[in-house]
Amino acid sequence: MSMTGTQIRAARVLLEMEQSELAERASVSINTVRNMEAKGGQVVRVRLDTLMKVQKALEDAGVQFIAKNGGGVGVRLKEGASDD
Repeated sequence: MSMTGTQIRAARVLLEMEQSELAERASVSINTVRNMEAKGGQVVRVRLDTLMKVQKALEDAGVQFIAKNGGGVGVRLKEGASDD
């Protein structure tokens, strides 16, 4: 799945997660997270394993990525996800 910088930032904000926490959870540098989010509405172009680590970290924390479906791409909290 491709993701935009805006999706990554939105997912992180929904989880009330700092960039540094996402970087730690995904085992990537904070600069990687910053650069990914800086892409805005553009599709993030990084190594596939890096993208997968960030996506998995966010999904494990309770976010679901929504593919383009007529309404556009997005993110939402998974049902039952708590907002610790």
